[in-house]
Amino acid sequence: MQTALRSKLQALDPELYPFESRYLDRGGLRYHYVDEGQGEALVMVHGNPTWSLYFRELVKTFRTRYRCVVPDHIGCGFSDKPSDERYAYTLERRVDDLEALLEHLGLRENLTLVLHDWGGMIGWAYAARHPERVKRFVILNTSAFHLPASKPFPWQLWLTRTPLGALLVRGLNAFAGSAARVCAKRRPLSPALRAAYKAPYDSWGNRIAVLRFVQDIPLHPADPGYAIVSGVEAKLPDFRRHPMLICWGERDFVFDKHFLACWERAFPEAELHRFPDCGHYILEDAGPEVAKLMQAFLDAHPLRV
Repeated sequence: MQTALRSKLQALDPELYPFESRYLDRGGLRYHYVDEGQGEALVMVHGNPTWSLYFRELVKTFRTRYRCVVPDHIGCGFSDKPSDERYAYTLERRVDDLEALLEHLGLRENLTLVLHDWGGMIGWAYAARHPERVKRFVILNTSAFHLPASKPFPWQLWLTRTPLGALLVRGLNAFAGSAARVCAKRRPLSPALRAAYKAPYDSWGNRIAVLRFVQDIPLHPADPGYAIVSGVEAKLPDFRRHPMLICWGERDFVFDKHFLACWERAFPEAELHRFPDCGHYILEDAGPEVAKLMQAFLDAHPLRV
């Protein structure tokens, strides 16, 4: 699968993903990650249905000054895509994987987390476990709390959690396909880039994580992961003085104004930049702008080593 995916990306654009593939063994499963550059660690955590491809331009920009570490969650990108019998597709397991990777790499201090979509909750749950290790946050259309009371759960996600939705996601790749079409607003993805985002999810079996991520969204106290989210939410005040950059695409139908309002209440001193014409894939819509803001942010908040 990994060789086939690499060949697909090379055929689309040889410069699209010019990174060496590295792997960590997780109980017999290959957990893929990018590790480029040297210096302070920027740990970039993707969501669903993206993969490490989403951060490719940030890695190219920052690897000359920083160490960019970007995992593919199990079931995503170049990582293995096991059945439910071999892997528990839960928030807790995702956090365990990230923790194991950073331990493996010896990254235990002065971390900057760059978080998008599900990567937000995964990254924040890691930070809640190890608050002394994380020093700065870059927030990109994501969450670290429960669904806001003012926000209805999107019908598209409700559909995905039904038997019909499961058939659409795993049978027709509807979730990854539609995301590639609607999540970039200012600069809609080219056919080649849409194909690249969908490339890891080319069969029923290889789409398991795309579906499980949606099914794992904790909405009720009995749901797996609900207690983890509650715990993260309770610890957010502990990070209030941490430097934080928020870049927010305002045309995101999931992570919208209701989520942004939660961030503003929790972190009123964060540096916030709104992008009114950008969608959920803000790095596709406004990548160069975000990179410039990120560099200025990192320069303005040097780490004490």
